[in-house]
Amino acid sequence: MAGAQMALAVEREKSSEFRAFEDESYARGFKAIAGIDEVGRGPLAGPVVAAAVVLPRDFCHAEIRDSKLLSAKQREKLAPLIRQNAQAWGLGVVEVEVIDRINILQASLLAMAKAFSTLEPSPDCLLIDGNQLIPPRLFQEGRGLSGSLPHQKTIVKGDQLCLSIAAASIVAKVARDEMMIGYDKEFPHYGFAGHKGYGSAAHLEALRRFGPSPIHRKSFAPVRDLIKAALEE
Repeated sequence: MAGAQMALAVEREKSSEFRAFEDESYARGFKAIAGIDEVGRGPLAGPVVAAAVVLPRDFCHAEIRDSKLLSAKQREKLAPLIRQNAQAWGLGVVEVEVIDRINILQASLLAMAKAFSTLEPSPDCLLIDGNQLIPPRLFQEGRGLSGSLPHQKTIVKGDQLCLSIAAASIVAKVARDEMMIGYDKEFPHYGFAGHKGYGSAAHLEALRRFGPSPIHRKSFAPVRDLIKAALEE
């Protein structure tokens, strides 16, 4: 029994640490706190997708952690649980044409602003993975600014340190993976269902053989260089 009690105490302490950023924000007087994360900055194809998640104040779940540390099966199990238990959640999607026009960093921040804009009621505090705040102009573009700007706190490696951000990372990853599996049916030569648009050896070989598809990011070097070489032939 003592061992079980100790294990439970350790688990509670871990849960408390994982909710520390949320607890600090509540202590400062914020009422609704959203974790925000994005996936898809690195791939050569497909959209960048962000998720925003507002969890109940005392919510915890031992299996929720950085989506990169979970298997696809674990993420697919956790994503609906997070969505069902969240007080609010939403996605922001920025497509390839916009990525190529404004660059991937700005597109990622815009996806976050779009995700925020879907939340009802609108959170007054955002916990954001990384070190970049969302510029006010992107809240306007994401149609998410109907009143005062929310407070923003960036957290480097937030998906490893903050429960709400970890939950957002899972929701965003599962959503984007589903999109890329859909694109695999539309553009079957590239293997999108397997690599999800990242620059694997098989993906690069398919690019060389078939050229870029409509969902390839033409501003990314491997795709850009391929297009340039084709034009020079």
